[in-house]
Amino acid sequence: MMAYSVEDLIQLLDLEPLEQNIYRGLNRDIGSGRIFGGQVLAQALVAARRTVKEEDRSAHSLHGYFILEGDLEIPVVYFVDRLRDGRSFTTRRVTAIQHGNAIFNMAASFHKTETGLSHQSTMPDVPPPEGLKSQLDTIREHADRIPEGLRDLLTQDRPIDRRPIVPLDPFDPEPAEPIKHAWIRTVGDLGDDPLHHQAVLAYASDYGLLGSTLLPHSRTFYDPDLMGASLDHAIWFHRPFRIDEWLLYVTESPVASGARGFAHGSFFSRGGELVASVAQEGVIRVRDKQKEK
Repeated sequence: MMAYSVEDLIQLLDLEPLEQNIYRGLNRDIGSGRIFGGQVLAQALVAARRTVKEEDRSAHSLHGYFILEGDLEIPVVYFVDRLRDGRSFTTRRVTAIQHGNAIFNMAASFHKTETGLSHQSTMPDVPPPEGLKSQLDTIREHADRIPEGLRDLLTQDRPIDRRPIVPLDPFDPEPAEPIKHAWIRTVGDLGDDPLHHQAVLAYASDYGLLGSTLLPHSRTFYDPDLMGASLDHAIWFHRPFRIDEWLLYVTESPVASGARGFAHGSFFSRGGELVASVAQEGVIRVRDKQKEK
């Protein structure tokens, strides 16, 4: 069985500098046949942060648009525009390029460390991660239902341990309210660089978020007649955190309409602090088999 370790993930996010403000990143297939959106999002964040000279500034928000499907066979080149270097905030724009075309663009803002007023929503009361089954274990239990060509890839060890509060049968789900709770953390230590923790959270935030839009419809992206793809993605980082310690990821979809679904999410530390918020809209298109004939 293949393995995908946290060391592999950190290497994936360690971009190669090509020229001032230009970086190159490699790809990793997670079974979708195209570049995983969370990978491009995280790599773009790393590229933007590499151009910020102040050590005390970390990302507080990013807003990205997925423009074209990413090609797994060639690297992605990231161009960073240094839009503003202010006294408290630094603003960057990143464009990801393949085959001469923009496949993704992102605006990111970095803020120096400050203190101020503080309040937050209350963390949901859920069981602790110990004793919960990992999502990977559930997928492995259904390995015989995965196409043979994808079986090794989808059942390989992963760098992020995800433990849903309520496990979902990925091939025969029951209708449910469009909200999910899952504990997540990396399988291994990430060190103390805040950028590693922010980039890995960005990577992980794209996994399962759009899936919340399918819960009321007894659907998953394993359905052969369903096409799903992220259109945009936003993250707000509220507080310092470690993603090699358990975080509760709460995702909810308030609406789906017009072949698009919208979902938002919250990351809570085990101590109950709201550390990051995310939002995403994506295509959820049911193919009309009659029209395809």
